[in-house]
Formats: sequence, structure tokens, C-alpha cells
Amino acid sequence: MGKITGFMEFQRQSEESLPVAKRLKNYREFTLHLTDEQAKIQGARCMDCGIPFCTSGCPVNNIIPDWNDLVYRGNWREALDVLHSTNNFPEFTGRICPAPCEAACTLNINEAAVGIKSIEHFLIDKGGENGWVLPQHAAKKTGKKVAVVGSGPAGLAAAQQLARAGHAVTVFEKNSRIGGLLRYGIPDFKLDKRLIDWRMAQLQAEGVTFKTSVFIGKDADKNVANDAKKTISPDELLKKFDAVILAGGAEVPRDLPVPGRELKGVHYALDFLIPQNREVAGDGKNPVNAKGKHVVVIGGGDTGSDCVGTSNRHGALSVTQIEVMPRPPETENKALVWPNWPMKLRTSSSHDEGCQRDWSIATKEFTGNNGKLTSIKAVRVEFKDGKMSEIAGSEFEMKADLVLLAMGFVSPAQKVLDAFGVEKDARGNARATTDGADCYRTSADKVFAAGDMRRGQSLVVWAIREGRQCARAVDEFLMGSSVLPR
Repeated sequence: MGKITGFMEFQRQSEESLPVAKRLKNYREFTLHLTDEQAKIQGARCMDCGIPFCTSGCPVNNIIPDWNDLVYRGNWREALDVLHSTNNFPEFTGRICPAPCEAACTLNINEAAVGIKSIEHFLIDKGGENGWVLPQHAAKKTGKKVAVVGSGPAGLAAAQQLARAGHAVTVFEKNSRIGGLLRYGIPDFKLDKRLIDWRMAQLQAEGVTFKTSVFIGKDADKNVANDAKKTISPDELLKKFDAVILAGGAEVPRDLPVPGRELKGVHYALDFLIPQNREVAGDGKNPVNAKGKHVVVIGGGDTGSDCVGTSNRHGALSVTQIEVMPRPPETENKALVWPNWPMKLRTSSSHDEGCQRDWSIATKEFTGNNGKLTSIKAVRVEFKDGKMSEIAGSEFEMKADLVLLAMGFVSPAQKVLDAFGVEKDARGNARATTDGADCYRTSADKVFAAGDMRRGQSLVVWAIREGRQCARAVDEFLMGSSVLPR
């Protein structure tokens, strides 16, 4: 695959980014895709490794060696077709996926992995620039109707696959714009929302109907992530449609119930990120502003990193990110963990823009004056035999005007699952298997679940996989068999 000796001749080439000082002035994307020549060189590095672990490392099982070879030879459009055969939305994964495929790359055993994600980014942008991404209409209509609840990556992937199978698909979204957490949870500087609109236009041309500001359930929570002006009950939905897919995101955040939690200035991460995305889209001001403040982000994952980047764009006086877990190693022991996803220190572009990071810290209390946050009391911790304990005498206080809780999400919206009466697992997700005759089917008749709604908080690429597989399961349920890929 690629050039036979390419992996020995060429080095990995990273995508270029705009300078920090320039990109902090706005919320636009700042990562530039590869040039044609750079893409060819990256494709040339793909080895004839025999067993492409990259394909199994990728949740959607992208046929990576094939499109790497086509890129090396300059067959851009054919390469994009191969990419689209397994991934409905490479414009999303090529920008925000952590690339488990690269961790599984055979070259990664003792060299830098092939830049698979950067090639994916290049290909979809090349396709957009040349008008190669066109609607794929169903050969014939089935007369069956499917409702998809939630317009994130799982819902959109399921909707597109089912529309291409000939079903009439309607996607319901409780917010005023389509995209779910793609639209509202991920900052614009990581994912330009015009890409969602672009792909949405393709789905509409393929026959998908979108209905926004509609809550499916019985009692809608009025919160920062809900613009619903209309509520439709599950009974009403099930009467109108032959099948329903629950594809909402995991949006119930993990709380930190310590003294002072009620102080003004302590917020969930999404209560900061969602209004910011709305502000960038022209839908009102973000009520939470980090300008001139000492910001502390609690939680070391991607959501925490997004809070760092957004705080810096606000003009925060300082940004500190803390994590209760120990500091990961700088590099992994590849001989021990390859081809699996390694635990190692990861530094995001937001961290590079300005952030102090610290680990093994447990927050004990939020303190303040007149109901307003002024500082955090914390203690250092250590882990022995899998148990966490506080280090005696390590207590300290940290100045904080704004705290953002980014410690992950515990479950999807419980009110939706309860309204449909589906059985839940121990983590509050819809109980449904991914194999067998009833894969993706819930305990409720005609109701399926995919993405975060079924598996809990996860990656966009996993949501796309589940949406595609769920679509096949629904197609089989409606028609007795399916030609959709699994």
C-alpha cells in the first residue's frame, strides 16, 4: 500500500495551524489541511503491513490502506468514495476524532504513525471544494416511516442510511438548530458549524425531513440545551411512525457536590460552551464570561480542553486545568499497549494557547464572599492498590473567579428514556445489544437506541458507527432483510 519504501523515506507531516496570537482573536477554525503533495507523501508512508490494524482500530472500520494508496497515486475522488463507504461524515471525524486508527497503525510500533486523520481531513475538504459530495437518492421508496430522536452524529448517520434505503425519515431536535452536541458542545474553532449545514443540505436532498425545537417525551427540562417550543409524546410518535430511533447525546453532567457548590461562578462546562456556540451563531450573548477572570477547569478530557480554548478567547486572566487522576506518562510503552489506545499525556491546541495543568488534585470546597466564588480549597492525592487517598499536609487554596466542571457525563436524558418506558442498564443508558436478531432494539416495541443513548458518553466516531449499524437493524426490522452495510 502506498509506496513500498515510503515509510522509510518520508517523515510524518503534521497539519499546519495559524499562530496562537492570530487564532485567539476569533472562533474560526485554525488548522489547515494538507496540500496535494503533502497528502501524497502521507499516503506513501502506508506500509504493506499484511494485517491493517488501523482498520480494526477505527470504530467505523475505515478501509484505510485502500484510500491511502489512492491518495498516494493522486486518485482523490476514488479515495473519497472509499472513505465515504464506511464513514458518512469524514468532515467531523477528520477534525475532532482522536484517531484510534493511528494508535493502531503498524508503523506506530517504532515510528510516527501514518497521518491518517490528516488525510481524511484533506480528502473531504478536497471533495467539498470540487463538488464531489452529492446526494445519493434511493432507487425506490419503501413506504415505511422512521423517526429519529436527536440530530447528533448517531442520529444523522442513521437518518442518512435509512433514507438511502428508501424509507421516509424525520429527525426531531429539541434545539433550534440541527447537529446536537456537534453543533452546541464542540467549539467553532474545532468544528466550523457550516460543515453541519453543508451535510444537512445533502441529507435533505436525499429525502430526510428535519423538525427543530421539538421535544420528544412528556415533560421537557428547560435548560441551556433546550429550545423546544413543542412537545410530542412517545405514543403520538409511535402511532405516526413504523420505527423510532433514540439517538440523543449523553448530556447529564457529573457534578461535584462539595461545600460551596451553590456559589455564583461555578458552572457545568456545557453551561459555558453551549451559550458560546449560540453567541457565535448569532443566537444571543453567553451569560458566562471569562474575561479578566482566574478560570479553573476541573476535568482533564476534551470538554475541559474546549473550556480552556474558549476561556482564552474570552480574555481570561489565567486558566488552570486540574485533574484528580495522576499525570499520565509522556510516552507510552508501545511494545506493551500497541495496537490498543494508549494512556499517555496529550496536549491539545487549546493547552498550547495558554494553560497551567496539574494532576492528582481533589477539590474539597468552593469558597467565596457574598455568594460569589473567590477560591478553591483542594488537596493532593495519591493512588495505591487502586485506592485514592489524600496526602497529609498537602492542602492548598487556589484563586478562582470562574470554575467550569468538565468531569464527563453520566448518562443521556433520563426523561426521554422514561417517557418511552425502555429498560435501562446500571449506568442509565437504554439497554440494547449490538448483535443478534434484536440488535439495537430496546425493550419498547418499535423503539431502537444508538450512540450515547445506548452506550453512554463516547466519541463522535463511535456515534457514527452505532447510527449506521442501527439503521441496518431498523431496515431489517421493517423489510425482513437489508442491503445496508453493517
